[in-house]
Amino acid sequence: MNDPDIAEQLVEALVLPDDNPVEGLVRRPVHTIGTGVAGYFQASPVARDYCTAEHFQGKQLDVTVRFSNGSGSAIERDGWSDVRGMATRFHLSDGGATDLVAMTLPEFFAPTPETFLEFAKEAKPAPCERLSPWRKIVDFLKLTIPMPDPYPGQDVRPNEGAIRFADQNKFAQLAVLQAATIGAPVSYERASYHAVHTFIVTAPDGTQRWVRFTWQPIAGVQNTTPKDPIVDTYLKEKLEECLDKGGARFSLMMMIGELGDDFNDSTRAWPPHRKRVMMGTLTLDKKIEGADGDLEKISFNPCNLTDGIRASDDPVLKIRREAYEYSSKRRDATPCPFSGS
Repeated sequence: MNDPDIAEQLVEALVLPDDNPVEGLVRRPVHTIGTGVAGYFQASPVARDYCTAEHFQGKQLDVTVRFSNGSGSAIERDGWSDVRGMATRFHLSDGGATDLVAMTLPEFFAPTPETFLEFAKEAKPAPCERLSPWRKIVDFLKLTIPMPDPYPGQDVRPNEGAIRFADQNKFAQLAVLQAATIGAPVSYERASYHAVHTFIVTAPDGTQRWVRFTWQPIAGVQNTTPKDPIVDTYLKEKLEECLDKGGARFSLMMMIGELGDDFNDSTRAWPPHRKRVMMGTLTLDKKIEGADGDLEKISFNPCNLTDGIRASDDPVLKIRREAYEYSSKRRDATPCPFSGS
């Protein structure tokens, strides 16, 4: 078990000064702005051959999903390049639940709790400015990507600290580069979301497989065009329009790891040719009313698992369990309903 002090330090390091304070309200330290939807998950016919977990046995199960912007800011900046999140809760027949917490980055920033804490401290928002054309030319000649221009009115951001950290720590370079250039989706249902960490699934014959999960939008991935004017708030509206037209749908893809893949380091990508299994279809067709209230009390947790799925030995995955629990208590949310983890 990890040192709980590191989990608490992680959460506190990620907390930003609240730029949109509400008296008595404590928000999530990251993925602060979110919206909730509901629907159902239907496993594919082959899913039960790979995993004995209840939500892969073919019975349609209700789900609750929270889409979010990655920033810890309480101001909506939907048009800014940012990581987006998709936290999914599968409601099981016995009244329990299991969660799948995913984001639009396929890899993570750090391989250990200690380096994750270092990254959180280094990637604090700091003053930023537009680079001169000459500086950008020098960066290109050095084969480095120049710092992106600030958005209109943006005078602080975490990019500078995150990139400095990545320059000194090779393991962070892939995720930091992706985060800096990820763009903004045209809608929450037009992005792919990765659970990042490795999990172990057990088949009916007892075979265990090390896997990574990804939600792929059936409508396809589409980002806004950088040349278009920046719009602050549109993601919730676009999602509601999609629900009114029949709903949003995602395929749950499971990538199976092989010998030589790193099962315990989420900063390292697996080869793209690894076998993938379509484990089921998620249909979202209802907006959760009062999402700013009841939904914000839900405590999703990447280690809220059920029989048939267990966590790998990834130390960051384990510290995230404790960090999410601490964050939940900090904002007086509903405790995580752990089931068999």
